[in-house]
Amino acid sequence: MMSHTPSSEEPVIIVGAGMAGLSCAVHLQAAGLNLRLIDSSDGVGGRVRTDVVDGFLLDRGFQVYLDAYPETGALLDLKALDLRKFEPGALVFNGKRLKRLMDVFRRPASAWTSATAPIGGFIDKLRVGLMRSQILGSTLEQIADREDRTTESYLRGRGFSEAMIDTFFRSFYGGIFLESELRTSSRMFEFTFKMFGQGSATLPAKGMGEIPKQLAARLPLDSIALNQKVVSLDAHSVTLSSGEQIHGRAVVLATNAAGVGSLLPELKERMPDWRSVTNLYFCAPSSPINESIICLNGSGGGVVNNVCVLSDASPDYSPDGRALISVSVLGLHPEESLPVKVQQELMGWFGECVGEWSHLRTDLIPEALPEQTPKAQKDKAGFIQQKGIYVCGDHATSASIEGAVISGKRVAEAILKRRLSAL
Repeated sequence: MMSHTPSSEEPVIIVGAGMAGLSCAVHLQAAGLNLRLIDSSDGVGGRVRTDVVDGFLLDRGFQVYLDAYPETGALLDLKALDLRKFEPGALVFNGKRLKRLMDVFRRPASAWTSATAPIGGFIDKLRVGLMRSQILGSTLEQIADREDRTTESYLRGRGFSEAMIDTFFRSFYGGIFLESELRTSSRMFEFTFKMFGQGSATLPAKGMGEIPKQLAARLPLDSIALNQKVVSLDAHSVTLSSGEQIHGRAVVLATNAAGVGSLLPELKERMPDWRSVTNLYFCAPSSPINESIICLNGSGGGVVNNVCVLSDASPDYSPDGRALISVSVLGLHPEESLPVKVQQELMGWFGECVGEWSHLRTDLIPEALPEQTPKAQKDKAGFIQQKGIYVCGDHATSASIEGAVISGKRVAEAILKRRLSAL
């Protein structure tokens, strides 16, 4: 690329309109900077998207928004999202039936049911209470500075029984971390545990895609360019697949980890691997549980990780009162027989009514969540600078919506700081 001297009138170019790119853009817009947000897809949101299929709202993979996220909560208008809460607990399938395990601190009426549920032992439940008290009493900064190890090692170190780890933690956090081996960083475990303890898992009434749409609505319409693929970039310009070159005062690379590795090959080795998931959607004449709560597989067998009736949480997910059911299977399962296999398995959970379910869609999501192991070294700045290019995303902080928002915000702050120092 030819050398170019940027001017203060040129925009900040942000490549990638996922949560990190949108966060960066909103903060820069609020500070009065021109910007141009470019994405290769047909909509904003990155991995946080919602499609309409036969009137049903289908998120791209089962996702929830934790309403205790501090930075994301400060950025969003949560009231406008009309968040619908899940119950603080789960129904756990133990191989024979569903058993209730609740957060008794917020649902004290369920204390006896939870204490006597055959999911771990009574001492395990006391240890959950002690862990809850210690984690909720810690700041996020203290959690980030703690010794890092695998979640499995962390839970064993706290004295939890194998039965509790296998029956509850592997299934519940398997759905969050998209891996049941619990190899995820213990810092990430404590972070998510704290967020669940301080708030609720929620859904925007009209789908997870409403979150990025709300942020995009704050930006000038002409600042967002969709269906535009960036093929190369430097510190002050990007080149599109059409050959068009766009100049800017700064360039931010806010794609996912795979996009970063493609556009900046020298960073490829620093990018984490991906965790994948297969998500199936079914509609049914009625809900098998009639409750806004997640159902977990604690049996140690089968392919299903978790089941959630989204329309029990938000009726808007269904167009006509039928139930919309999400089923998550860890890993990629492209076999055409999977929907039938899943329904047969879930008859053991819910009975013969599962035979009345109709399959709507199966999503194979190979790049669902970046790996976050204890060995992964995160830059405390929350972003990377390479060849004068700012790189942000949940791969640079924590594998979460909150992590993406924080990373985008920190890049915006770095650009604004540089701008002030140049005055």
